[in-house]
Amino acid sequence: MSFIYRNGSRPSQQGPSEFFTGTVRVDPLVQTEAPARVSAASVTFEPGARTNWHTHPLGQTLIVTSGVGWTQCEGEPIEEIRAGDVIWCPPGHKHWHGATPTTSMTHIAVQEALDGKVVDWLEPVTDEQYLPGPSKNGKG
Repeated sequence: MSFIYRNGSRPSQQGPSEFFTGTVRVDPLVQTEAPARVSAASVTFEPGARTNWHTHPLGQTLIVTSGVGWTQCEGEPIEEIRAGDVIWCPPGHKHWHGATPTTSMTHIAVQEALDGKVVDWLEPVTDEQYLPGPSKNGKG
């Protein structure tokens, strides 16, 4: 038997402050039970909002659906991401993502669980790490 989750049938949730900076709304899309292991959510970041640094045991795909945001992998410059962009974060790769200081951004986040876990949350992204913004050397 398949399930149809009607739009508005599952409540939005506030992104927990222990994992996010700023105002973040999480709308559940896919929550599977074993043996399946995929989950997905639509996540909206208000201007200035962002995730903590984090990793995913099996990686993560982000599909930007609206707005303009930023993402950064550890040791690399901040990159601008826009509606229509698809971002792949490899397994175990430390990264963060969120809105720019002046624009909101929404993405669909898709990840798989390994032993029941989809994410390892780490430390917050500091204002000093966030505010430099994308590199102006053609990469951002």
